[in-house]
Amino acid sequence: MARGGLTVRQWARLEPLLPAGKTSGRPRTWARRRLIDGIRWRTRAGTLWRGVPERY
Repeated sequence: MARGGLTVRQWARLEPLLPAGKTSGRPRTWARRRLIDGIRWRTRAGTLWRGVPERY
């Protein structure tokens, strides 16, 4: 877990609340957890998307 990322316990509570998504079609580009961490980082930091670190 990177600094400021979701803990395993937090992710376990959040994951069931996310929509299931479609099984057919284009595969996901990002893992859901990584995407959520990036959104949380951007919100906390108050930066533009280009200011979000590469790890997200």
